[in-house]
Amino acid sequence: MKEIWLIRHGETDWNVQRRFQGHLDVPLSPVGIGQAFRLAQRLGKSQLAFQGLFSSDLRRAKETAEPLASLLGLPLSPTPLLREIDVGALAGLSRAEAEARYPEFFQKAQEDPWHTPRPGGESMAQVARRLETFWENLPPGRHLVVTHGGIVRAALKLVLNLEGQAWRRFHIPNTSITRILLPAGEVLTVSDTAHLETWADWLSDESLK
Repeated sequence: MKEIWLIRHGETDWNVQRRFQGHLDVPLSPVGIGQAFRLAQRLGKSQLAFQGLFSSDLRRAKETAEPLASLLGLPLSPTPLLREIDVGALAGLSRAEAEARYPEFFQKAQEDPWHTPRPGGESMAQVARRLETFWENLPPGRHLVVTHGGIVRAALKLVLNLEGQAWRRFHIPNTSITRILLPAGEVLTVSDTAHLETWADWLSDESLK
């Protein structure tokens, strides 16, 4: 059995600006760095055993995975198979800028978002094939996989065998955890961000007495 903990990378400035990132190597913002450390602290306290730590080879994913590697004592294995979708000519553009320059793409993507490739880039179907190649070669055990929102949505579509555009409805926050079991095809958790809940920083048993 393979228990895969899919983790979206921490926040970047381009996430806040809502710019297409794709394969561009955008670093974490200060907020994203803080999110990565909170994630590592949470998993370090979990006392669970992880057999592997993998990440996309893009900087924002590796920077999210590095505190996990340090705290859990796991070697980090980056791979391009876990990269975000290649958005091609959309990279660096805001949504409004992209729609103005490539209206035909957005029209086609509205009709078939899974198979329509980005201008000069990939389709989500191609992303899913990359992901399947990755997890087919993954050994049994519990693994941490730090990646991107597109990869997590592709995984949910594949595991749940979702039809139509249902896969687009999942909200995947930065450093959220989505857990799946293979080959059972089960989803245990979607978009868990308990480590980012601010009340946990000050609430204690003493305050409840």
